[in-house]
Amino acid sequence: QVRLVESGGDLVQAGGSLKLSCKVSGIITSVFNPNTVAWYRQAPGKQRELVATLSGGSSRSTNYADAVKGRFTISRDNSRKTFYLQMVSLKVEDTGVYYCNLQQADRWGQGTQVTVTS
Repeated sequence: QVRLVESGGDLVQAGGSLKLSCKVSGIITSVFNPNTVAWYRQAPGKQRELVATLSGGSSRSTNYADAVKGRFTISRDNSRKTFYLQMVSLKVEDTGVYYCNLQQADRWGQGTQVTVTS
C-alpha cells in the first residue's frame, strides 16, 4: 500500500524558513521515479490549492503557484523516495495545512501544519 508521510511543519515568524519532507513508502523506486510529485496547501476556510509540482523522469520540470514563486522550491530524491518543499521568506498568508501528493498514483499524505506569525 502506497503511503505518504509529511514532516517539517512548524510555527515560524514571518520572514522565516521551513523545509517540508514527504516520504513515500509501499512503492518501488522504478514506479516512484516517473511520478509527478506535488505540494498542496489548505488555509482555514479555503479550498485546497496547488503550491508546486515537479515532474518525474528526465524532464524534472517544475511549476509553482504565483503566490510562492521565487520563495518556494520543490525537489526530490528518488533514491530515498522522498520529496521536499523548501520555503523561505514565509508570509502570514502561507499559513495552512500542507499536503504532499503523488500524482499518477493519486495518493496523499495526511498533512502537516505550517503556521506563520507576524
